[in-house]
Amino acid sequence: MKIHDLHQLPKFRDGLSYLYVEHCKIDQESQSIAIHDQSGMVPVPCANLALVLIGPGVSVTHAAITALADNGCLAAWCGEGGVRYYASGMGETRSSANLLHQARKWADEKSHMDVIRRMYQMRFSGRLEESLTLRQIRGKEGLRVREAYARASETYGVPWDGRNYNRSSWEEADTVNKALSVANSCLYGICHAAIVTAGFSPALGFIHTGNMLSFVYDVADLYKTEITIPLAFEEVAKSEANLERRIRRSCRDRFVSNRLLERIIPDIQSVLMLPKRGEGKNKEETEEEPPPAGWLWEPNGEFVEGGRLHSTNEEGETTANDGADT
Repeated sequence: MKIHDLHQLPKFRDGLSYLYVEHCKIDQESQSIAIHDQSGMVPVPCANLALVLIGPGVSVTHAAITALADNGCLAAWCGEGGVRYYASGMGETRSSANLLHQARKWADEKSHMDVIRRMYQMRFSGRLEESLTLRQIRGKEGLRVREAYARASETYGVPWDGRNYNRSSWEEADTVNKALSVANSCLYGICHAAIVTAGFSPALGFIHTGNMLSFVYDVADLYKTEITIPLAFEEVAKSEANLERRIRRSCRDRFVSNRLLERIIPDIQSVLMLPKRGEGKNKEETEEEPPPAGWLWEPNGEFVEGGRLHSTNEEGETTANDGADT
């Protein structure tokens, strides 16, 4: 039976992170999906998945994509090992309220800067002084990240010469840079799934800009020094055999142990200063109730019903008539 009430869907935080597949066929199986390859058929309970990463050599049916969408699982098409992102489907939310809130914060210069400061503040244990300029904060952030790389290098005994790789020449990168790219791609995927699931825009970044995934990079940067940097160095220290596959598996486990799926959406709400429904001291601080689907925007901030003829009579009063026949 098709789900009609999206509140029946599992919360994003309760999902099983992500599943990466390649060189197989994905088809619908009952109300979920199944993966077919040379070893046989494996049913996948997509209602408990947040994200399916579809790699090279995958054939997916229309019915399978429908099943993923009905269960609120994001489908994303990527390169081998998940190291490149190409396209994605639609998340489970149908409301634009969160996107409109994000857009207002992004468009207002003061609010934009406030969000940037909150994003950087989440990365530091101590409070950032209000007098610090954006360039000074970036300097502190650069130092923090360099120290994280140096600490991971020393802890796991893996030489580190800096973050240096070329996407068009993947094989030329050293082992640890490849490991970091694979781990970060997994992180980008799960952050992207969370952003779309909650109804935000991946493109409206605050720190990053000019890319359709700018906000994904903003959010993922909150967790890199905690998760992907130490994980990549740890896996390289163990062995270079099957490195990319091992990193994807380790990311999945680390996302669970660090409770990442429970944290992403609340962290986004926090940095965007998005209060829960009904909270706030005034109208501006309270999340606005989105208009019904199909309603029209008015310059005064109100909404009018769509599908009707809105006109002005001789007395200057606005009237609304059924516009189906006009």
